[in-house]
Amino acid sequence: MDDATLTLVILGAVIVLFVWNRLSVGVVAILTMLALWATGLLPVEAVLAGFGDPVVVFIATLFVVSEGIDSTGVTTWLGQLIVAKAGESRARLLLAIGLLCAVLTALITLNGSVAALLPLVVVLAMRIGQPPSQMLMPLAFTGSCGALFMLTGSPVNVIVSEAAQDSGAPPFPFFSFAVVGVPLLAGTLAICVLLGPRLLPHRRPAHQDADLGRHAETLEQYYSLTDGFFRLRLRDLSPLVGQTPDETELSAYPGVVLVGVQDPERRPVTDRTLAVDDVLVVSGPRHEVSRMTIDLALAVAMDGSADAGALLTREAGAVEVVVPPRSSLVGEKVYPGMKRAYDLVILAVQRMGKDRLREQTELVAGDALLLQGSWAALDSLSHDRTVLVVDSPDVIRRQAVPWGPKATVAVAIVTGMVVLLAFGVVPPAIAGLIAATAMVVTRVVSVPQAYRSVSWQTVVLIGGLIPLTTAIRTSGAADQIASVITAVVGDGRPFVLMVAMFLLTAVLGQIVSNTATVLIVTPIAVSAAAATHTSVQPVLMLIAVAGSAALLTPIATPANLMVMTPGGYRFGDYWRLGLPIMLWWLAVSLVVIPLVWRF
Repeated sequence: MDDATLTLVILGAVIVLFVWNRLSVGVVAILTMLALWATGLLPVEAVLAGFGDPVVVFIATLFVVSEGIDSTGVTTWLGQLIVAKAGESRARLLLAIGLLCAVLTALITLNGSVAALLPLVVVLAMRIGQPPSQMLMPLAFTGSCGALFMLTGSPVNVIVSEAAQDSGAPPFPFFSFAVVGVPLLAGTLAICVLLGPRLLPHRRPAHQDADLGRHAETLEQYYSLTDGFFRLRLRDLSPLVGQTPDETELSAYPGVVLVGVQDPERRPVTDRTLAVDDVLVVSGPRHEVSRMTIDLALAVAMDGSADAGALLTREAGAVEVVVPPRSSLVGEKVYPGMKRAYDLVILAVQRMGKDRLREQTELVAGDALLLQGSWAALDSLSHDRTVLVVDSPDVIRRQAVPWGPKATVAVAIVTGMVVLLAFGVVPPAIAGLIAATAMVVTRVVSVPQAYRSVSWQTVVLIGGLIPLTTAIRTSGAADQIASVITAVVGDGRPFVLMVAMFLLTAVLGQIVSNTATVLIVTPIAVSAAAATHTSVQPVLMLIAVAGSAALLTPIATPANLMVMTPGGYRFGDYWRLGLPIMLWWLAVSLVVIPLVWRF
């Protein structure tokens, strides 16, 4: 068996394994690498070269950049803006998200735009009561249209433009691709809106974060935060200094109740007289507390407002924790307004779903506490074994606090990356590395956070399949396919040639990366155009469209793979929506391209 045939056999086996869907896509990619080495098609250096490919590096850095945008609340802010303009209609949201993704793709490539918008779309889907599977695949498909807005929208565009120039024809102008890209986007959006509900699965991923966009209102209602509390510090001239907590008389201030007293070290004061800098925790009407503060020479140390808007801000937030069995907190006496470790303040205490209100409570296993403090202090609770955190402070901050403290820095970094990519100042992988490093250096993203943000399954899959594209190109398998097409098409039938080249490119592009596919097909297209006496420009523009039509499988593009797990998709879900969209792309190519670039 010659190398070309052996390569095609391995390619067929890979397709079967992907469709079978019993093995992880990462495992399939590694098996593909081992098969290419074991059969002698590629040496070990070429088999492992995929993991050093610039495309793989670029995609990995995009995950870190996306983490910076998401963790600082930029996507939350953008989501609120989209909902404010588009409402909560699925159709209008899809249109808004599709247009946004297409424009971003034209600026920062498909993989970058999908990585940046993916968390936002998941949250918006949950907010309108839709499973993410109804919105994530349209995100990737509309983004593919944006790759055809300008020359730098995709490496594919650059490849076909250079091929046209090498063939003696003029290169494609910068915005000439939009002639095809705009109608492609219009039709793709229409198909997603009209046919998506029937063609896309109504499936939720196995692990899905809750929608915490209205978390502050939820906490306010659940914990009955009506009166709030005030922490008042005793000053030198306060008449309360020298009294015991039991002797403290507040009857002159109707509705004001002394909840508890703490010393400057946050320890409860029960068996001694009050001293300067002790803190009284009181609850009651704000105007009465204000009057008491003046009369008794107190200083406001903290206003525990019951307003939901004050619970979650850029600087501070609130989280729920539960006291687990055998916790050192069991038996400790607490009350609302009490300050504890990490400078966290207890806003409320519940036992079996009932508020303890102003009472001092001796904690037992299963009690729930609502804690407020700085985000850094709340993050430390994730490693505190004395409590169980109900919702991660990090997730709450992302979804409920738009445009956080580092958001401006994150946007500036992404803008810099876009400029580098748009003007071709540096290669995409270098631009991604610069942006990802800047996110870490400016502390927008921590080092552990950067490692966690990378989808290593995506990295392994792409790095593992790149050697297969090399084998297809170098073994002669591509040449065998080209000779068959030329024999079938014949001379003087340009539309037949275009259909044949579209099908070849589109089919191969479902398995091989679109850049590798176009690299393989472009010389075939140039040769076929010359053999059939057809102008090379319309054929190459069609190759650019077909190369971006990676719509039928999750492995067709990294963007398709990025939405697979969050959307709960299976391998066979993609072709149902992808096929009608691909037929639309073929129709647009056959109608629009010949009108602009004559045969």
